[in-house]
Amino acid sequence: MPTDLELELFVFMLATFLGLEIIRKVSPLLHTPLMSLTNAISAISVVGAILVTGAAGATFLSKVLGFIAITAVVTNIVSGFLITDRMVKMFKRREEKK
Repeated sequence: MPTDLELELFVFMLATFLGLEIIRKVSPLLHTPLMSLTNAISAISVVGAILVTGAAGATFLSKVLGFIAITAVVTNIVSGFLITDRMVKMFKRREEKK
């Protein structure tokens, strides 16, 4: 019988593999809406990480892992918005020089 940790690691690896396979098949035209969706998911993740890290009974390990999660998610959100903004600017018409 697998332990809880082994089961959670298996689900994590399966979700990672499935996510990578789905992302590879996405057309470049859909990249910007997909980035917006992943930013929304990351926002949910950062709220969860803050709740776990700031819990009253949080162990030192959970605080360290929570801090790492918060840092990674915030980096993902900021870079996602920067990339999305850059891609949207590519579709704007350029002004003609007079």
